[in-house]
Amino acid sequence: MKTRFLFAALIVALLTTIPALAADTYNFDKAHTRIGFTAQHLVISTVEGRFKDFDGTITLDPKDISKSSVKVTIKTASVDTDNASRDNDLRNSEFLDVAKYPEMTFVSDKVEKRGTGYVATGTFTLKGVSKTIELPFSLGGPIDDPWGNSRIAVQASTKINRKDYGVNYNQAMKNGTALVGNEVTINLTIEATKQK
Repeated sequence: MKTRFLFAALIVALLTTIPALAADTYNFDKAHTRIGFTAQHLVISTVEGRFKDFDGTITLDPKDISKSSVKVTIKTASVDTDNASRDNDLRNSEFLDVAKYPEMTFVSDKVEKRGTGYVATGTFTLKGVSKTIELPFSLGGPIDDPWGNSRIAVQASTKINRKDYGVNYNQAMKNGTALVGNEVTINLTIEATKQK
């Protein structure tokens, strides 16, 4: 009886392990990845920036993309808009408050195909506020590079309202419109290499 129980348990363990073995883990290649954003400035133009310190992994099941997942951690103090004074403003409590909230994260809950691309739905956390967002993306690869690495590429973009996450800076111009727009576009250009 004990032998049958152990055999059955072994079969169950093997069956639950097989799907995990079908997926590969890819780590972000920081030299070929850009985590950027744009925000409206003075109503008539936009300011671009990026975060230079981050880590991310993609678990990819090439046979069934819906079984894939992504996790990204971004160091908020690494914000860079090519203007030191503006970057310091963005680090203060009215914006990112990096001393209190040193990281922002995205962790996917599901991935699904829509049209010709895919959408990762998951939890985005900024300034201690977590909300479910959708991140539409396209996927390239896997391919083998000249150095023996398996690589994938992801292009993704989504929009958030900064005030939903407590980024409430709201200086107004003389006509009453906001100096900085509420809508922020997040743009991701990612290359990732398969974990060996």
